[in-house]
Amino acid sequence: MQRKSSSTRWQHLKRRLVRRFKGFSKHPVAIPVVTFAVLGLISGGVAVALSLRSEPTVDARVVIISQDRGQQQVVPSRESTVGELLDRLDIPVNPGDVVEPAAATQIDQDQFRINIYRAKPVEVVDNGVSTFTSSAATTSRSIANQAGLTTYAEDDVTMTPVTNFVETRAIGQQVNIKRAMPVNVNLYGTPIATRTQAKTVGDLLAEKKITLEENDQVSPAANEPIAANQQIFVVRNGVRLVTETQAIPAPVQTVEDGSLSYGTTAVRQQGSAGQQVVTYQVTTENGRETARKAIQTVVTTQPVAQIVARGNNITGSKGDMARAGIAASDFTYVDYIVTKESGWNPVARNKSSGAYGLCQALPGSKMASAGSDWESNPVTQLKWCDGYAKGRYGSWANAYRFWLNNKYW
Repeated sequence: MQRKSSSTRWQHLKRRLVRRFKGFSKHPVAIPVVTFAVLGLISGGVAVALSLRSEPTVDARVVIISQDRGQQQVVPSRESTVGELLDRLDIPVNPGDVVEPAAATQIDQDQFRINIYRAKPVEVVDNGVSTFTSSAATTSRSIANQAGLTTYAEDDVTMTPVTNFVETRAIGQQVNIKRAMPVNVNLYGTPIATRTQAKTVGDLLAEKKITLEENDQVSPAANEPIAANQQIFVVRNGVRLVTETQAIPAPVQTVEDGSLSYGTTAVRQQGSAGQQVVTYQVTTENGRETARKAIQTVVTTQPVAQIVARGNNITGSKGDMARAGIAASDFTYVDYIVTKESGWNPVARNKSSGAYGLCQALPGSKMASAGSDWESNPVTQLKWCDGYAKGRYGSWANAYRFWLNNKYW
């Protein structure tokens, strides 16, 4: 018998499938069954996709906006950053204005605080030359920088109250810059460019903590006055000396500020690194260095401290978490779980199971182990929640992942 070709067999099979589908489609429930099956596949795919999301969804946050420590505006926000919210509200930020925290800061808690300080006219007097600018900065160096003036650590920059607005055309503050003189010190053969407020060579040596040994020679003499860009030489004869230039990290000065939300920061003065020159006396043997001893450390450029305001206002849910001893790194996980469980309502009760409180403890009386006020105090409840999360899951991060996969914890 002659065998059919593969093409003929395929055509025969296709005709059989078409006849069967037409017969099935005439059944009264065929179309609904197929439709529901397709919808089920689609909804199942969406559910799987949602369960694989690794980031908590963001609900509306309550944000408190203060302008010039006066008028407050309380708004709901789903924007993720300070800048996005200000743009949405059409709140302008003009040159010289200061926004704390910075525009890129994440809005990650309820009762989030934003402070806007409006610029005011300020006079900057730089070695007798006046410059007028608008600034809301809180330090004299920051105001000078906003006016486009470069200041050095050795410059004397001070801020004084304005006493005559008509003459100065400034409101509130006047910044005065007394410039340090640039000088060049040749220290044991190493040229060093530095700045000073000293009047004489001897004053400069004392300011820079340059200690002279018996064999050291200084030119010009110690009692000679200093002029700008002057060359000063310190020489030691008969000894091999080497010098190294080293960076001095900018110190960070942190100030607590109750007008900022807990965990947020704002830089109020940019810091800058300094520089120092270390001179070593070298001991050699057969032409090779065997030891060295530091004999001078001269700070050629003073570092400028970076001033950082750190928020300590602990109103709202984030403050409750902080007072409960929950680590700031866990705030996002806690917020997500508590939002899903109770919507941050400390007296929330599940009508069917009886679960109670922020974390829906079952029974709620379990939370008595954290404090007698467990029925109404969110901090007490969060203390219990913290122990529960770490005791059962090992960490809040693990508890969060469990909630994503199971929709309960």
